[in-house]
Amino acid sequence: MFEVGKDILKHEYSSGGANTKCGKRLRWIHIFFCACFITFAAYTVTYVIQGTSRVRPSDGGAAWMVNRADIIDRNGDILAKNVMSGHITLRPQLVKDRDAVAQLVHEILPYEYSVQDVLQILNSSRRFVYIKKYVSDSQRKRVLSENLPGLDIESVQARKYPKRRLFSHVVGFVGNDGNGLEGAERIYDDYLRDNGEPLQLSLDARIQSVFYEQLSAAMQRYQAKNAMGMLMNSRTGEMIAMVSLPDFDPENVGFDPASNRLFKPMRATFEMGSIFKVFNTAMAMENGISKEYYVKEPFKIRDKFGRVAATISDIRSFRPPRPNLSVEEIMLRSCNVGSAQIALDLPDGTQPEFFHRIHLDEALNLEFGKTEKPLTPRKWGPVERATVSFGHGISVTPMHLFLAVNSMTNGGMYIYPTIQKKSFGPLRGERVLSDEISSRLRGIMFRIAEETSGQKARIEGIQIGGKTATAEKRVNGKIDKFKNLTAFVGIFPVAAPQYTIMVILDEPKGTNETAGWRTAAWNAVPTTGKILDSILPLLFE
Repeated sequence: MFEVGKDILKHEYSSGGANTKCGKRLRWIHIFFCACFITFAAYTVTYVIQGTSRVRPSDGGAAWMVNRADIIDRNGDILAKNVMSGHITLRPQLVKDRDAVAQLVHEILPYEYSVQDVLQILNSSRRFVYIKKYVSDSQRKRVLSENLPGLDIESVQARKYPKRRLFSHVVGFVGNDGNGLEGAERIYDDYLRDNGEPLQLSLDARIQSVFYEQLSAAMQRYQAKNAMGMLMNSRTGEMIAMVSLPDFDPENVGFDPASNRLFKPMRATFEMGSIFKVFNTAMAMENGISKEYYVKEPFKIRDKFGRVAATISDIRSFRPPRPNLSVEEIMLRSCNVGSAQIALDLPDGTQPEFFHRIHLDEALNLEFGKTEKPLTPRKWGPVERATVSFGHGISVTPMHLFLAVNSMTNGGMYIYPTIQKKSFGPLRGERVLSDEISSRLRGIMFRIAEETSGQKARIEGIQIGGKTATAEKRVNGKIDKFKNLTAFVGIFPVAAPQYTIMVILDEPKGTNETAGWRTAAWNAVPTTGKILDSILPLLFE
């Protein structure tokens, strides 16, 4: 630009006369444009510097520094952010126009202060009063624009959560001092305080919202006490969605009961029921059990003295297609009588060793928090071995079960989960099962979704595998047959799983739509199907 201007002035308008006048005019135009260019460049550099340091001017003329990084989802949507806010302060001794101050406070906060209320404060001996903390932007600007002595704004930063309840358990919240107290805010507190770049999570706000919507609807439809849902990339361990209901408002933590802040997938233990048949079948396959079991009558468990210690009697409601079933068919038909017989045929010590291998006997120290420790049998007698085979007599967190099933179906690797976005790479983890047995288990789970209790989770265009569970809950140490925990864990695509999904409903009720049934096939499974129908286009876009 500068060289072109010089050339014009030098060659085109170098003679006298009229051309001399034109040259002078052009020279001034050239100088004007150069000045504009320099000014524009200076403003651009200043803007870039301010943007990099994250310094933003306040309305009061001072500057404020963002001292806590944003939290964003895997697509860049903001989940937590510091924004400029302020407290309305009052110093009665500095007030010159009492009536004007009282009227302004009343206009800004009509439901909190009357004019008389403010005058009463002004006439008191108090030297400093917080009229309102964390006021809105419009309220803050109104106080500053009126500029009344004694009434002022104390500039502060407020942590805002645009998605509010949608990520309350995962993202968590901060205290009045700005330090993280729960969720990612607490776990990554040092990073958030010391870094300017956002913390990017692996979760997807679009998919999280689908889980939230469908689980909320299921809670209402089936009058459930709690609802939980999780989705994980079975290869990388990235958590894509994690929802626990009921929840809380991270911007108004005191509004909801404190119990709502408990993230039940990691902090509550349950007897998880028939999903444990996945592990029972894996143990049978590892030990080469290939015979068929008679399942047409209740099965009596005897102690070492030959006395009947317990009777497995689900056969009263279970009608087998034939009297004798193979190991695969027992899992397919979810037969307790058959599962108990398999467990008693396993070599001594097989169950505790297998459960230790897949971490079902210890608290998990995960990247994003520690789980509760499972409640395992104190002894492994015949009754304990039989009942554990179908998920009773052992209590684990949903996260324990979720990760264990993932390891059974992803090729036999136990993958530790993460809530931080990471690049895709080779499968990493601990081998806990052979790839061959993992493949056989996937085949059975595919048939469950196609032929038996998991049919309502099927989605056109993709092969789903899964296992249901309907566990009767214990109340005051006794089984309550009218209170169930229902669950469905699914994998897809079956041939080479990329995702593992789990949906849990706590104490759902039967409805007219379900003909009074409250088992997983009638509530957890169709809820999973609705979730999958909405999220599959997002996962494979």
